[in-house]
Formats: sequence, structure tokens, C-alpha cells
Amino acid sequence: MKQTLSCYKKFREVFLLTYRNFVRPLDVVSLLWKRYQYFEKKTDRTSVIHTRATLDLFVDVVNSLTPMDLEQGMVTKVRDCIYYLVNNGEILNALKARKGLIVKYSVRVKLLCPKPTPVSLAITAEGQTLLQWSATSIAQQMTLLDSELFRQLEPAELLLWAREQTEDLCPALNNFTEHFNKVSYWARSKVLTCVTSRERNRTMKKLIEVMRKLREYSNFNSLLAVLAALDSAPIRRLGFSRRLTEALKPHAALTDSSGSFRTYRLALSESKPPCIPYIGLVLQDLTFVHIGNVDFLADGKVNWIKRWQQWVVLEPIRRFHSCQYGFIRNDSLLAFLNNFDESLNDDELWHLSEQIKPRSKN
Repeated sequence: MKQTLSCYKKFREVFLLTYRNFVRPLDVVSLLWKRYQYFEKKTDRTSVIHTRATLDLFVDVVNSLTPMDLEQGMVTKVRDCIYYLVNNGEILNALKARKGLIVKYSVRVKLLCPKPTPVSLAITAEGQTLLQWSATSIAQQMTLLDSELFRQLEPAELLLWAREQTEDLCPALNNFTEHFNKVSYWARSKVLTCVTSRERNRTMKKLIEVMRKLREYSNFNSLLAVLAALDSAPIRRLGFSRRLTEALKPHAALTDSSGSFRTYRLALSESKPPCIPYIGLVLQDLTFVHIGNVDFLADGKVNWIKRWQQWVVLEPIRRFHSCQYGFIRNDSLLAFLNNFDESLNDDELWHLSEQIKPRSKN
């Protein structure tokens, strides 16, 4: 009996995470509601059990909806169902469904109509430099920014991107990947805009220390963004001391693709929440699963092996999603970071690199 319940629970988790691959969310909500109303009218014991189970699943589906699922037709449908539940005394389930709807819809509004970040007149980053902040403080504030964006990511949105690869359908993912790129170009700019070799080496050392703290906080997203910066061609060609090069090696091992990124996967598996994984590899794994497996079997049935593989890839995201870091916001440092908006483009970075170390004419 326990084994049966465990299998059902696991199947339920897989279904809730992957059903969008073979049926529209609005169709699932509508069919579950139709099933609930069918059994609700019956009074035998079996029907009562089916009524409760169907209603529980309906509420779970509503709470698993992504912000981008909440188009007008879906909102109207769920709202009508909640009203029906209230009138029939199902107050607790109505409140659960309503809470999920309100939370996700508010996120949708935020994603589609982002408000500009307010600027505090009392805080200024003028004259501040990266070197005056501790690596711990920098890593903590970077992690807070990452965490805010990571918690907006829905596993279902990652699954949708792997199938459609359409940015318009994945605004939270777009924000998260754009932030990764901004962090990386910000770090490159900090190194290459240094006036002297001594300052450049000190900046490299500081960023490596930040990476060490990011790994301590299991923030692999910003860690790999900074690593991509320090290992980029305009910086790598300059050559740095052996001490700095050796300090960079343990972090560079995370991007070693041998054994399907074995080093990174091991580090992630050993991490405890809170944790922010590198989304790029998650998307790569989901894409491979999608391309390498059919959605339906020859008899027309859903390929649940594919759904299970997708769930395995996404389960860490779900597990880390609800955990929060306990760091305190540092408004002065956040003003200095300025959401990593102050950076140079590729051409400008290469120009600075060649000014520092001109290309050989041979």
C-alpha cells in the first residue's frame, strides 16, 4: 500500500511539471473541473473519494500555473471555479486556489510591465571602486540579486523553452540569462578599465575571492558568469601571475565538459539549499531530452519515460526554488553594482585589451 501511494505521489509530481508537453493548461483545468462536478453530484463512497482527489489535484494544478499561463481565458475560468467552491462551502480549497492565482498573476504583471528601479537620492556610488568592498559583501549582494530572479523562474517555463526556444514565452528566463550576461561583461569591464598593471592584478584577485565566496554560497550562476569573464579572450591574452592562474583553476574545472560536466554536477549534487544552479546546463539537458525522445508512443500514449527524464532534470530547480538566503541588503553596495548596467561591449573590451598589450606584428 505504501509503495502504491509513493508511486502515485511521484507520478503526480511528474505530471504537474510536464503536462504542458502534451496538453494545454486550460484544457487540464477545464477537464479536472468537469470531473470534479461529475463526481460531486454522486453520494456513494467511491464517488466521494474521487471528488476529494480530483479537487486536490485541481488546486495543485492551479497553484502550479506559471505567470504566462494566466491569460484572460484561464483567469476567468479559475475565478469562476473559485466562486463556485465558495458558494458550496469549500472555503479552504477556494482560498488555496485564490492565493496561487493572485501570486502568479502579480508576477505576470511584474514580468510583462516591469517598473524602473527607484533611485535613492541618499545613496551614491560616485568615487567608489570594487577594491574597497570585501569579497564577502560583494558575493552576498550578487547572490541576493540572483536569488530574486531565480525565484521568479518556473520549471515549466524552462521546459517550454527547451521545446519552443521562443523568448517571448519565457520572460523570467530571459531576465535571468540577461542578468548572467550583464554580470559577466561587468566583471570583464572592471578588469580591463584598470589603469595600471598593479590595479588590474588586484582586481583579478578580488574577483577570484568573490568567486570563492559565491561557491561557498552555492551560487553557481554568478560564479560561472564571473569565471566566463576572467577566462574570456580579451583578459586571458594579457597573462597574469602564476599565483592568480593557480587560484583560478579550481573554479575553471567546473566548466570542464568532459564526462558531461562531471565536476559541476558533483558540486551541485553536494550543495544544500539555498542554492542557485547554472541554468545554461539545465536548458542543455532539457533540450537533449526533448530532441532525443518522442512525445507519444506508437500506440498514441504519452511517453512517460520522457516526462520522467524531464522531471529528473528539473527536480533540483524545484527543490532549491523555495529556499531563501538570509543576507541583509546593503543599499550602498547595490548602488555601486548598479544592477551591473555599467559595462563595455565586445569591441570596446578588445580595444582596451589591445591597448594594454598590443598584438604582435609578426
